[in-house]
Amino acid sequence: MSTIYLWVKAFHIIAVVTWFAALFYLPRLFVYHQSTTDTAGRERFKVMEDKLYRIIMRPSMIAALTFGIAMLALSPSMLAAPWMWLKLLGVVALLGYHHYCARLVRAFAADASPHSERFYRVFNEAPALLLIGIVILVVVKPF
Repeated sequence: MSTIYLWVKAFHIIAVVTWFAALFYLPRLFVYHQSTTDTAGRERFKVMEDKLYRIIMRPSMIAALTFGIAMLALSPSMLAAPWMWLKLLGVVALLGYHHYCARLVRAFAADASPHSERFYRVFNEAPALLLIGIVILVVVKPF
């Protein structure tokens, strides 16, 4: 492996860690926001959700994708492995989750949350399941 590939891989991992931190935290904010009844509290959550999404979550996603694509460009033979295609399917699911979170941020900002607190509690678990699957695919490389 070239040194450049290892640098790209390191930055990819850093970006994925920060992206997942936001993917774990933003839905937890939704849980708390949904259960908050006072106006000041609701306004505070709107600011927190917006900043988390715009300043941390979106840039981390872009960086993770950019470095991931760079890794594939530097080592295209990885696309021959079935585990990689399953990993990429997991990434597509994460992208859908990420963009649905953006929709929910906008809904909360408009005081139009479409779901119950219970929904957000369950919704909060999805990134953990995707993380487990993706890490197993990358480390164990089944198939």
